[in-house]
Amino acid sequence: MQVRRTFCNRRGLALACFLLLLLALPAGAQYPPDAGWFSTLPLISRLDSRDPLFVQYQGDVEYSRRRVFGRGGLSEEDLAGDLTVYRYVPGEGEDLFSIAARCNIPYSGLATINRLVHSALSLPAELLLPSMPGIFVPLEPDSGIERLLAAARSSSGGGVDIRLNRDGGFFRFFPGDDYSPTERIFFLNRGFRFPLRDFTITSSFGPRINPVTGRFRIHEGLDLAAPMGTDVFAAEAGLVTETGSDPIYGNYIVIKHGDDWASLYGHLSQIDVVLHQELRSGSVIGKVGSTGQSTGPHLHFELRRNGKAQDPGKYLFKAGVPE
Repeated sequence: MQVRRTFCNRRGLALACFLLLLLALPAGAQYPPDAGWFSTLPLISRLDSRDPLFVQYQGDVEYSRRRVFGRGGLSEEDLAGDLTVYRYVPGEGEDLFSIAARCNIPYSGLATINRLVHSALSLPAELLLPSMPGIFVPLEPDSGIERLLAAARSSSGGGVDIRLNRDGGFFRFFPGDDYSPTERIFFLNRGFRFPLRDFTITSSFGPRINPVTGRFRIHEGLDLAAPMGTDVFAAEAGLVTETGSDPIYGNYIVIKHGDDWASLYGHLSQIDVVLHQELRSGSVIGKVGSTGQSTGPHLHFELRRNGKAQDPGKYLFKAGVPE
């Protein structure tokens, strides 16, 4: 990836160019080995025109947006070469959304480059501000939202490897990308945990052709593929109200959460709880299997409200997994 410095030519700020020299380096180059690398990023003192670096940043954002959304035949490598990154210390009363709006950058870009797992969490002492809309996926994801982002993009073949964060870690950058509806709700909602740490969503909630029977029907949950024997976790604290074996669900568990909600875990190879057992959120309750009506190892996960199946992606995902 050839790194471009077009913002230097446009603005002529020698100091900013010097400070930005180490930004958006391509994977495989010689990177700064120490933690001091992060401090070389230019620090914006305030998000208004009285700060010349913020004016510089606004120019970079405007240029990047034109390139991304009117790019014609530009490759992702071409676009990533125009990426610049600044630092900013959030002030009292500022949050992710107000800063994103002021910077004219989608909050998904700010969230992913700063590795924020949930919208309600406090911002870091210093926030990274990318100049280009896009999604930053760590090559070693370690949270629920990062695993979801990685799984959704694993087969796309897109993105550009860069090294760009306060620890010098590796990311795959997808210029112009944004959260999908499921990812957005996962990040925003403070509901239930995903019941697996590592997974691939193979079937979403809604109408589908049943892969076993070939019949059209409503799929009342999510199918999360994972290796046989993978630990399954309680999506929230609750009481085990059912365990058993069913021709469709195979070995299954139902956990009640308060008066209205319940979660179901199907196709298990092993059940590790007993009836009427009280559970904490994140307790291990069983193992992934392929029992019942199943074409391979996966977890069928349902959320029900007052007995009616709900779309987990619409209502209940929480940006976090059991640790």
